[in-house]
Amino acid sequence: MYQKFRKLWKKFWEPILRLPFFQWILAGLMALAIWFVYFTCRKKITNWDVFKKYRRRPAVFIFWHGRSMMLSPIVCLGGMRAYAVASRHKDGRMMAKLQRLFGLKSIYGSTSEGGISVLREGVRILRRGDYSMCLSPDGPGGPSLRVQDGALYFAKMTGAPIIPVCYSSSRAWFQNRWDRYLVALPFSTITCKIGNPIFIDSKISAEDFEKLRKKIENLMVRQVREMDGEFNLFKVEQDLTAAGFKDKMRAQADKNKTTKRRK
Repeated sequence: MYQKFRKLWKKFWEPILRLPFFQWILAGLMALAIWFVYFTCRKKITNWDVFKKYRRRPAVFIFWHGRSMMLSPIVCLGGMRAYAVASRHKDGRMMAKLQRLFGLKSIYGSTSEGGISVLREGVRILRRGDYSMCLSPDGPGGPSLRVQDGALYFAKMTGAPIIPVCYSSSRAWFQNRWDRYLVALPFSTITCKIGNPIFIDSKISAEDFEKLRKKIENLMVRQVREMDGEFNLFKVEQDLTAAGFKDKMRAQADKNKTTKRRK
């Protein structure tokens, strides 16, 4: 019964959510909710000086796909001037509108779709010298907590540093999706850690490039584990993909149906 209702609900809402007008309305409501959470929470930000130094200079700020919610008001109030990479999917376009409300411009594309155009546009922006880039190295469809090459190519081709960023919350809800998107709850303690700049030599060898990619990945995984561990939060899994997670959910639903029939 639930699955039938869900399918009918999706058929009703999906065409509506493709309309820019409704996307702006939903983005506005989401922004209000984020600001409410932000202003009711206690904030602890580490390494703020690095953010201040690079907020209006060429830099590649990277964060896990499931850790973007509370970074938006932080960069907005911090006066950051940046572009964010957004998926061309309808969800990505709505998130781009949400990012715009926090002062971030958008480049549409991903590693799986429009990757070359994103790389060209991102390099052009960084070489211009007055904007940063923000992107999730494990997005838009995973594998979760795995750094893909895109962010490193931006840094290699422009000389801009990579700066890993993460946030966690003492009271949180993890969405049941591949990236385990963390929703901070009101009246929490929010921690945000800004990593030190990592530069990549434009003449780096393929072998050293892969070693550095893995080093950044390990650093970011350790960062999120330590921050979540401070609050005894759910341990986010590595290597979940959007497609794999959907298959897993379908298999679980089919298993539940079979069990009910047997009973």
